[in-house]
Amino acid sequence: MNNSRKYLDPQTLAKLQGLELRARHIVEGYVSGVHRSPYHGFSIEFAEHREYTPGDDLRYLDWKVFGRTDKFYLKQFEEETNLVSYLLLDTSQSMHYQSDGAALSKLEYAKCIAASLAYLILQQQDSVGLVTFDNKIRTTVRASSQPSNLKHLVQVMEQTTGQRKTATGPIFHDLAERLKKRGVVVVLSDLFDDVDSLLTGLKHFRHRRHEVIVFHVLDPAEEDFPFQQTTKFKGLEHLPDVVTEPRSLRKAYQAEFAKFCQQIRHGCRAHHVDYVKIRTDQSLDVALSSYLADRAVRVGGG
Repeated sequence: MNNSRKYLDPQTLAKLQGLELRARHIVEGYVSGVHRSPYHGFSIEFAEHREYTPGDDLRYLDWKVFGRTDKFYLKQFEEETNLVSYLLLDTSQSMHYQSDGAALSKLEYAKCIAASLAYLILQQQDSVGLVTFDNKIRTTVRASSQPSNLKHLVQVMEQTTGQRKTATGPIFHDLAERLKKRGVVVVLSDLFDDVDSLLTGLKHFRHRRHEVIVFHVLDPAEEDFPFQQTTKFKGLEHLPDVVTEPRSLRKAYQAEFAKFCQQIRHGCRAHHVDYVKIRTDQSLDVALSSYLADRAVRVGGG
């Protein structure tokens, strides 16, 4: 196993400290030669100043303000780049699930995807923002193309905890109205919610002319149902605990779970939403790069 790949094994990822470090290994280790935006810097309208922080692009320093105040401020614009991406991270209680054989919980794995995509987008000099949610919108990070934005996004994600139920439909309807600039909406969730409500929310994003990508993050045990002995299953998101003999219901459970995934996949396809089912036992670099390569071919990128 070469050096780049050894860092991308889920077991190794689990030992790495910090999402920013993980993101750098995932992206630099496998996805290379990223396209740089030809439109970077061709901003439409000046919006506001903000104080300089280390790592910001010095090209946007306002020297006139520095001359008056002896402090460094950057110009910010309404449209800094040709692409804006919004990462929507589900932090509800079910996302904390981690089976015995998994190196990361679903939430930790989704954070790795989010950090990796943010790193890649910023490398392309495009803008990325973040929303965390459960049954409400919990945190919002405004989209920016500044390199320092990665650190901000990572800090928010690392501080994120959630112990509440998911409400994807209402959240997506709300965000579809809030996100004014058309862009790429990336949903990172186990999607454990009412399917019709979920799909209606995704359709609202498409109605607002956003591109939408759904990463359906699952633990392997949720799909394989490997349990053998009489087991007490802990109810998540306000559901009751259940004691049962898993072998007697494995076949019915797997059929129902497959139906659930199929409904979401077909609904996404009907609304022209990219659907990517990804399990936490998959090599994240391979799963991400495979999807990005396929997407590049479909949208004519490269």
